[in-house]
Amino acid sequence: MVPDNNRNEVEDYKLTVQVPETAHQVSTDSWLQAGFVLTTGVNSVFVLGYSGTIMVPLGWIGGIVGLLLATVLSLNANMLVAKLHEHGGKRHIRYRDLAAQIYGRRAYTITWAMQYINLFMINIGFLILGGSALKACFALFNYEHTMKLPYCIAITGFACTLFAISTPHLSALRVWLGCSTVLSLIYIIVACVLAAKDGANAPPRDYSIHGESSSRVFTTIGASANLVFAFNTGMLPEIQATVRQPAVKNTLKALYFQFTIGVVPMFAITFIGYWAYGASTSTYLLNSVSGPLWVKAAANISAFLQSIICLHIFASPTYEYLDTKFGIRGSALQLNSLSFRIAARGGYLVISTLVSALLPFLGDFESLTGALSTFPLTFILANHMYIVAKKDKLSTLQKFWHWLNVFIFALMSIAATIASLRLIAVDSKEYHVFADV
Repeated sequence: MVPDNNRNEVEDYKLTVQVPETAHQVSTDSWLQAGFVLTTGVNSVFVLGYSGTIMVPLGWIGGIVGLLLATVLSLNANMLVAKLHEHGGKRHIRYRDLAAQIYGRRAYTITWAMQYINLFMINIGFLILGGSALKACFALFNYEHTMKLPYCIAITGFACTLFAISTPHLSALRVWLGCSTVLSLIYIIVACVLAAKDGANAPPRDYSIHGESSSRVFTTIGASANLVFAFNTGMLPEIQATVRQPAVKNTLKALYFQFTIGVVPMFAITFIGYWAYGASTSTYLLNSVSGPLWVKAAANISAFLQSIICLHIFASPTYEYLDTKFGIRGSALQLNSLSFRIAARGGYLVISTLVSALLPFLGDFESLTGALSTFPLTFILANHMYIVAKKDKLSTLQKFWHWLNVFIFALMSIAATIASLRLIAVDSKEYHVFADV
């Protein structure tokens, strides 16, 4: 319901800005709800791996400087995309729509492919992490016959399918965002407290960066991709589509919330985990901590449940595309809507689950996702689209800054792709398919 004092503003907006057709809701959510969606992504179950996938390869200086730089640059890039939301008098509720408006129809397909690869690989990560959390929980109570990771991933995929069928669109997550916040706080607080206790009682740790010079170069480049992966969704226009008017102003508020209050838990768990265990930090922090079984079990169950909610957020652009393409409208409980979600979303998650169980090399997929999709979508495209859209309004210095960003992040994307593919090739030799890692 639009508040009365905003009704005239919304009506004027409808007369001047065109809203594309979609089967999902547009302009229904507050900036705070959008902020919680963005913060849920930042503090997702992936934070349990950042001590190992970011800090271990980069060390204290590289890790801290890298995270701070990634925070500032990611906020700036996301603000650029947010400001282009109504470019050309049309509300761009999908990333590919915005690219097509600025570059032409060919860019629609290219951006669509990059974004959906990005989101698909993020969802693979959530399935692997959800399965890892479930496996860790089983292992706490059954040392001899713990369930293997591929089976845990399959259970996670089934749970995600049930959630996807019962939650029709992104705006329907309202109460679940509150649940997600509570779940995130549980595993973050547990991990921080237990890791701090271990660190306080442990002998001096080794914080050196291990490996030969050649391998350290590749792991450092891969960690740089993890840095940008940590802060960026690759689907800001889709989240912005749910925000009430004024959409640009409210989305900027949501971004400020994400990159101030929202990043504090992520920084805390990343730094405390690395301080406690040094170079031996696990890529899943709850595997490193020691403490009461029931506390660790609660943290792992929370991580498992939060991965289900987060996956739904990152899969929502795919669901919106399918629902709009096949005209699925009306009540979510109608037979045709329900049966379509079972078939379409179930099929998507079956494929995602199969790939996740087939190649469960989490850190490598984080790096490859950042290299192939997050760098281009968040930094290269954002800066170049802003140059093209605002070319007559930018000073020479502003243009230089945006072109510098395009050039640097293009080089980093190429280097990170090569490094990530090398890591996957190395791990593929060490692990077999459907590995129990």
